[in-house]
Amino acid sequence: MSDENNIYGSNESEDTLTNRQGHPVTNNQNVRTVGNRGPTTLENYDFLEKISHFDRERIPERVVHARGAGAHGYFEAYGTVGDEPISKYTRAKLFQEKGKQTPVFVRFSSVVHGGHSPETLRDPRGFAVKFYTEDGNWDLVGNNLKIFFIRDPLKFPDLVHAFKPDPVTNIQDGERIFDFVSNSPEATHMVTFLFSPWGIPANYRMMQGSGVNTYKWVNKEGTGFLVKYHWEPKQGIRNLTQEEADELQGKNFNHATQDLYEAIEKGDYPEWELYVQILSDDDHPELDYDPLDPTKLWYKDDVPWQKVGKMVLNKNPENYFAEVEQAAFGTGVLVDGLDFSDDKLLQGRTFSYSDTQRYRVGSNYLQLPINSPKKHVATNQQGGQMEYKVDIGKNQNPHVNYEPSTLGGLKEAENPGKEHTPYVEGELKRETIDRTNNFGQAGETYRRFSDFERDELIKNLVNTLAPCDKRIQEQMIENFTKADPEYGQRVKDGLAAKAKEMESGAPMGATQAEEAVQQAQDVSHPSDPY
Repeated sequence: MSDENNIYGSNESEDTLTNRQGHPVTNNQNVRTVGNRGPTTLENYDFLEKISHFDRERIPERVVHARGAGAHGYFEAYGTVGDEPISKYTRAKLFQEKGKQTPVFVRFSSVVHGGHSPETLRDPRGFAVKFYTEDGNWDLVGNNLKIFFIRDPLKFPDLVHAFKPDPVTNIQDGERIFDFVSNSPEATHMVTFLFSPWGIPANYRMMQGSGVNTYKWVNKEGTGFLVKYHWEPKQGIRNLTQEEADELQGKNFNHATQDLYEAIEKGDYPEWELYVQILSDDDHPELDYDPLDPTKLWYKDDVPWQKVGKMVLNKNPENYFAEVEQAAFGTGVLVDGLDFSDDKLLQGRTFSYSDTQRYRVGSNYLQLPINSPKKHVATNQQGGQMEYKVDIGKNQNPHVNYEPSTLGGLKEAENPGKEHTPYVEGELKRETIDRTNNFGQAGETYRRFSDFERDELIKNLVNTLAPCDKRIQEQMIENFTKADPEYGQRVKDGLAAKAKEMESGAPMGATQAEEAVQQAQDVSHPSDPY
């Protein structure tokens, strides 16, 4: 499409990336931070413009996580972390008392496709939990897989665009996916999980959950600790092979929603235990990766998993739209005792998620019953689309909608503990973190997979890469080889064999597919790559 508004001569190529203001974008890989692993700054104009536009790309369906199911339940605290009282690490009230129950609402989802897409597609699954605590809401927003494709939020719109259907054909295209992935080496680890059997959970009840990002816990002394969250299903873990998913999709494309709903209706309430991994709040030079990097696992051998509670889902929604569709989550929704780390992706999500909800559901989305805290709310916020109540204090002078005031306005709350005040200094810069190690854990995951999982991974990768541009195939082979030489060689050999099959017109792997289904039936437990 020609640019009829270009009235200025320029030495720049018409293919030079710019923002909507016409400013050339000189770094589209990294947000601006204090040092290369410090907190992001508000003057990240290119990122804010890019992510704000991305948040508004669909009306009114979610841009991602459109297809979902949900349920109500409760979280029950164990009161300890291993043999230690949990108060050593966090003052968050919902964790302190053994047996304390907190109401929750959970929304499970697929990511890329629309609201009525099949639930058998190879795709990460969202696992978002809203805790209605006595201190207000806490949203733990994550996925079933414990890592992510990228570490910098500036790349998030590009990632989703690559995975979404082609803007011309409206068809999802593996070449577009691997075109982006091959040029984003940090995604190699996530691709290894996604194209293995872990990429298609059998249902929502039998899949893991994870906070993905690194967060912080803060105790009464104001000391911070790095923390990761893991949900483990007590029903066991089950995934589908591609052949099993294809067969199931022909019979029921709502199977995961139906399975969750019917299990709860008959009293077979699904349960998950919540585990945490805890590290001191520093950069941990002893590790060959940055603990703030969401493309990396904290291996159990290095940082043990420790139980802190369990979650039970025991009530289905009374209305899908009012509860599941209008449920709105955000990574910035934390209660006292919980805090942010400097994980760049987390900080980018924290702006994007709540901004999306204000656009998608409305500026007063937090007044809806499914999103409203189960405690009294008093703010000086007012107006906006579809406001139906005023959040006023019980003894507040209704004429005073500002603070501070001596005329009966709202008063600041007392801080329940010492403020967490991490020290930050450094140059503002756009740089990747030092310890990228883009391929190390991808190779380790490949080696930790069972033989069956490795076979499935190679088969799924080869089938998707086979129609791709040779340059993309070669880059992916190079990336997989850097992860593990056998990994790369098997993909290379598989693509060569597939090319011969396609040239000869022979059936493409039917016998192997049948063997894989039979093999899947013989594998009752997945490996533990964590």
